[in-house]
Amino acid sequence: MSYSPTELKKGTVIQIDGKPFRVIEYNQKVVGRGGSIVNVKVKNLIDGSVIPKTFKGQERIEQAEVSSQTVQYLYTDGTKYYFMDPETFEQFELSADIVEESAGYFKEGENLGLQSFNGNITNVELPKNVYLEVTEAENAVKGDTSSSVSKDATLETGLVVRVPAFIKIGDIISVDTETGQYRERKKA
Repeated sequence: MSYSPTELKKGTVIQIDGKPFRVIEYNQKVVGRGGSIVNVKVKNLIDGSVIPKTFKGQERIEQAEVSSQTVQYLYTDGTKYYFMDPETFEQFELSADIVEESAGYFKEGENLGLQSFNGNITNVELPKNVYLEVTEAENAVKGDTSSSVSKDATLETGLVVRVPAFIKIGDIISVDTETGQYRERKKA
């Protein structure tokens, strides 16, 4: 199966020069006489590089045959991450270079998805948002009431994010996994 440039959307997985890429930004320009140019930024699912690409009119873009599998995250020893297939209980490891960008967004025992291309695992699939507990946060300065005061907070996975001044240790917050930004505090 193949796509026309206007069928691409954010998150679509395509194949360019035999490698899988995920569309992370999409912009379409309509030019005279009904033609259009589609500018996208795509992320290589094998090495993580991001490149801009331009597609014109009636070009065909090959769909990448990427499969997904649900796994349970077990633990890390610092250089490798260990997972288990929840159906067969088979355990396997992944090197840090495949997992590293995603590692701050999941905890031991959580289920997540792994994508593979031609039998090789290429990517960890994260949900759009995750809830994590704040383990370290600076105290807010009393009397500082300006609306945009923020501070660094360390979460239970070691991830550091900017949060509003009212967030304290023990709060559970939602973090956007695409941008790494604070979204909201979980209501009790």
